[in-house]
Amino acid sequence: MMDERPVLDQVNLVVKDMTESVAFYRGLGLAIPDRDPLWDDHHRSAEVPGGVDFDLDSEGFAPQWDAGWPGSKGRSGVVMGFRVASRDAVDRLYESVTSAGYASQQEPYDAFWGARYAIVEDPDGNAVGLMSPVDPDLRSTPPAM
Repeated sequence: MMDERPVLDQVNLVVKDMTESVAFYRGLGLAIPDRDPLWDDHHRSAEVPGGVDFDLDSEGFAPQWDAGWPGSKGRSGVVMGFRVASRDAVDRLYESVTSAGYASQQEPYDAFWGARYAIVEDPDGNAVGLMSPVDPDLRSTPPAM
């Protein structure tokens, strides 16, 4: 039987100023390459050993993948991402968590990067992403910024 427990897989830090944030984390020694001029102002991925993704996302980009992002309140923040075993597992876990009374920021949907994705809130209001494995055949064009 496959283990269906979520695995901490990703931390998305939503930042006010991408240039300043990249400079800060590079100053700490993280490798954050320039990859795509179209997206570098909105999304950066650090090359971090150990299997956990560390991504920086602009306040303007976060609502593109999290319809409930509270950025309209002028808040930056963190989204902790948990990888689950399947697309169906995203839906089951989301239903279980929200049925238990925890808030939703983003209902499950087929994200443009090819994963099934949802975001719930922990008891303190922290965003917790639930993501299936990426299926390259299900990728689509990202929304216009």
